[in-house]
Amino acid sequence: MNEKFLEVMAHEGAVTIISSSEKAPGFHAVNTWNSYIHIEGDTLYIPAAGMHSIQEDMKKNNHLMLTMGSKEVMGTVGWGAGFHVFGTGRFIESGEIYDKMHGEMPFLTRVLAVDVESAQQKI
Repeated sequence: MNEKFLEVMAHEGAVTIISSSEKAPGFHAVNTWNSYIHIEGDTLYIPAAGMHSIQEDMKKNNHLMLTMGSKEVMGTVGWGAGFHVFGTGRFIESGEIYDKMHGEMPFLTRVLAVDVESAQQKI
């Protein structure tokens, strides 16, 4: 994850998490905010209060796509930068990262950890 990605994540914006499914329409999508995500190395830690459809999909296929952006960051053609992120996910229900994030966001029931394989700037 490069400096531009980290700059986008330092500003508020919507994040969409997409998983694949065997049921129509073929995928599930949920949303969160840039400011909720903790970044450590190449892993994104995302609070999960719902995300039950994503968790069910991940039992068969743990590959995820995320989209995120911010209009506050200069992109490739002007103000507004966005990324597509691909990685594998897992849910964390206890431990140090869970305790840390639960202390900041008591609404979460789990933490979605996404090990990033690639982050591609799209705008």
